[in-house]
Amino acid sequence: MNMTGAASRWQQASIERITHPTPNIASVLLNGPLRRHVAGQHLDVRLSAPDGYQAQRSYSIASAPGAPAIELIIEKLDEGEVSPYFHEVAQAGDTIDVRGPIGGHFIWRAEDGGPLLLIAGGSGVAPLMAIARERAATDPGIPALLLYSARTWEDLVFREELMEIQARQPEFRFIAVTTRGSSPRPGDFGRRIDPSLVQEILARWDRKPAQVYVCGSNAFVEAATFSLVAEGVPAGRIRTERYGGSA
Repeated sequence: MNMTGAASRWQQASIERITHPTPNIASVLLNGPLRRHVAGQHLDVRLSAPDGYQAQRSYSIASAPGAPAIELIIEKLDEGEVSPYFHEVAQAGDTIDVRGPIGGHFIWRAEDGGPLLLIAGGSGVAPLMAIARERAATDPGIPALLLYSARTWEDLVFREELMEIQARQPEFRFIAVTTRGSSPRPGDFGRRIDPSLVQEILARWDRKPAQVYVCGSNAFVEAATFSLVAEGVPAGRIRTERYGGSA
């Protein structure tokens, strides 16, 4: 990991607001002297206990570059060292140590163009939301499809905003995939991602993706990537980012 200048230094950021769009997700808005990020980058977050013990984790940035505050989407993991803090302890006005923005592989800028296929699993939607927001703000003519998988309709963190983008911008498509229960929208799917589902979605979209971004758990990324390659998407067009379960 290459970090230079301000991105390599720990700095203090203040918590502007914490909301809970779903029971297991905290949306944390941060303010601080951070450099402008590129869609797809992440921050390192460090917590320090009174006895000197420190724990740090990386969280993808969900806000668009240039947004007034940086948004992190933090899933609560009961055995985690960092995520419970944001769900049970942290309040607006608190300060935390952060480092970044970081990352040069899983990023997208408007000049990178499309068609753009984004595939998210659970809280892995965060960096893809940053990409979707950046595209919506800078070049809404770029064809893009966001395929977002979660357990239930209520677990889809940004569903209202994504539907609004789709309503405003004809070149943007949002398809939900729920593995437990169904979606209230026609055109969504109540199943898991596999090659037949990817085949149906690509046929419906009728675009050949020039760039593909997949983010989620290890198992989700493996399944999605296998399905894409099985349906003829060149592996060289697919960028992946995975998260573990220890946050």
